[in-house]
Amino acid sequence: MARRSATEVAGSRAQTLDAAVQLASLVGLEGLTIGGLAERLGMSKSGLVGRFGSKEKLQLATLDQAADIFRRTVYEPTSATPPGLARLNAICDAWVAYLGRPPFPGGCFLTTAMVEFDGRPGPVNDAVKNVMRRWLALLEREATTAIENGDLPSGTDPADVAFTINALAVGTNCDFQLNRNHSSLQRARRAMAAALAQ
Repeated sequence: MARRSATEVAGSRAQTLDAAVQLASLVGLEGLTIGGLAERLGMSKSGLVGRFGSKEKLQLATLDQAADIFRRTVYEPTSATPPGLARLNAICDAWVAYLGRPPFPGGCFLTTAMVEFDGRPGPVNDAVKNVMRRWLALLEREATTAIENGDLPSGTDPADVAFTINALAVGTNCDFQLNRNHSSLQRARRAMAAALAQ
């Protein structure tokens, strides 16, 4: 049998992770197993073990993939917008659109991972915290720029801004996934706008 190229191996790993993200969005990262994913993909468990080594490594790789999809969907489209308040508003627009049309069948993957692992210490918990730390730091940087530009009051705490809009997005995801009520998306955007119009 001919050996596969590095590109083919990388491509098959990416396809596997795409399937893992879709499955984990429904069953949770803890519910994501090598056996369950192998069955979904129609491949052997040993083939997946060869790609990831363990369930925990599969969970961590899947979380990384989901975070990358979030970044590409919510942040990257706004990167050409001027930094500060304009970019924060663009991020909020993209974020609410993402919540209303998530790329995952189970809604916002990162919200689900936070809820699932908030009380479970270990490497996956650490990885979820790291992803959220980086995201909140990015929001804080934009809020700091908005303050420096005079678009937010000088006494504003950038961490409060980041916390507030993140909390609104997390709550919106939960409400929208449970009730499928599009008015919750509109309420979220109004609340985010109010938080950014101090």
